[in-house]
Amino acid sequence: MSRRKAREIAFKVIFQFDQVQAEPRKAFDNLIESEKLAQRDQSFSWELVEGVLQKMPVIDSKIASYSRDWAVDRMASVDRNIMRLAGYEIMYTDHSEPVVAIDEAIEIAKRYGDEGSASFVNAILDKLLGDKA
Repeated sequence: MSRRKAREIAFKVIFQFDQVQAEPRKAFDNLIESEKLAQRDQSFSWELVEGVLQKMPVIDSKIASYSRDWAVDRMASVDRNIMRLAGYEIMYTDHSEPVVAIDEAIEIAKRYGDEGSASFVNAILDKLLGDKA
C-alpha cells in the first residue's frame, strides 16, 4: 500500500507540473508534508518524478504510437500523466514489476480519472509492456 501511495504522490506532482508548471520539488515537498510516507517510499516517489520528467519526450512518443485516435497533448491530463508514470516504470526501472505498475496505474485512474480512464490507461500500457517483451 505504501508503494501505491508513493506512486500516487508522484502522479500528483507530475500532474501539477503538466497543468500549471509547478516546480516539481516544491510540489513534492508540499505533498509529503500532508501525507505520511516512509523515507524509503519518499525516495521511490521522488525517483519516479525525476525519471518521468527526464524521459517525458520518449515516454510521450511511445504513448502516442499506441494511441491512434488521440495525440498525447489532447488526452485527458489525468490519463496522460498516469501513463507517463507507469510508462517510466515499465521502460526504465528494474525494481518494479511492470504488471504491478500497470495495476497501480489502473487503480489511480479509477480514483482520479473519468469512467473510461482505467480501460484506456490499461489498453495503452498493455501495448507498451508487450513492446518491451
